[in-house]
Amino acid sequence: MRAIVCESFASPDGLAVSEVETPGPAANQVLIKIEATGLGYVDALMVAGLYQIKPPLPFVPGNEVAGVIEAAGDDIKHLRAGQRVLATPSNGGLAEYMVLEESRCTPIPDSLSSDDAASFLVNYCTAFHGFNYCGKLKEKENVLILGASGGVGVAAIDVAKAMGARVIAAASSKKKRDACLEAGADDVVNYNSRSWRDDLKKILDGEHLDVVYDPVGGDYAEPALRSLGPDGRFLVVGFASGDIPKFPVNLTLLKRCSVIGVNWGGHIAANPSVAKEVLNTLMQWISQGKISPRSGEAFKLKDTGKAMMKMLNRKAIGKVVIHPQQ
Repeated sequence: MRAIVCESFASPDGLAVSEVETPGPAANQVLIKIEATGLGYVDALMVAGLYQIKPPLPFVPGNEVAGVIEAAGDDIKHLRAGQRVLATPSNGGLAEYMVLEESRCTPIPDSLSSDDAASFLVNYCTAFHGFNYCGKLKEKENVLILGASGGVGVAAIDVAKAMGARVIAAASSKKKRDACLEAGADDVVNYNSRSWRDDLKKILDGEHLDVVYDPVGGDYAEPALRSLGPDGRFLVVGFASGDIPKFPVNLTLLKRCSVIGVNWGGHIAANPSVAKEVLNTLMQWISQGKISPRSGEAFKLKDTGKAMMKMLNRKAIGKVVIHPQQ
């Protein structure tokens, strides 16, 4: 089968397709024909060797997949050949096939395409965990989402709106801001403008900013923190800008606000039972039409490096998806 094999930590634009052996399922595994693999910013960083966790080389990147079960091991009880699933491997998703334990697979409802399913899991679970458990988001509160046009941001818009919040999306270009409005944001702000905090105040029109959802970091973080109202919550999700911000700690005291880390992966590693609870809630929301996961641009397997570079250069809008069968 074809796969993207990372042989050394280097710029993703050097990635190429390799031929590797197609795996066979053990008794407790299923063989999945992968139709779509969602790419996260972390995937690109990991290939480049810039992420804090470095997997042993060589490895096949990709930890969000959607596909069809080709075969099931003898001990599999709840899945069957021909069933559509989304799955969360530790890696191995950028390949035509993979084997995985039953516990890591979730059936996909007919209303969810493979592309949208592969765009869904990590970003939506992170957003729900961040807003519901970490940020205690309440109906009608005001939320500012930084980097809102990317896959992480679009999922956050969708989840925050489903929870009844007013969403203000921050992005750097008109094209990106238009994408945020299309995703459901109530208002948008250009955070590359020197006056963006004043623009934000005009949008709030005397109301407090209650929650900041920040997957970007860098120079945008402190101004966003300073924009919070009393009892506001600043949710630290990631550092897509490449720079980790350093806050003056006295701001949290003066503004009576909280800075909270949102680490979905770490949380479910410590509390595995929570994953099913969150996933069941989100699946129910999809069935009810409360959220509408959607993929962004799709690429062929051979163009994985190109797709990752687009993400690293912050040119991607929405969640990038790879089609391993193409």
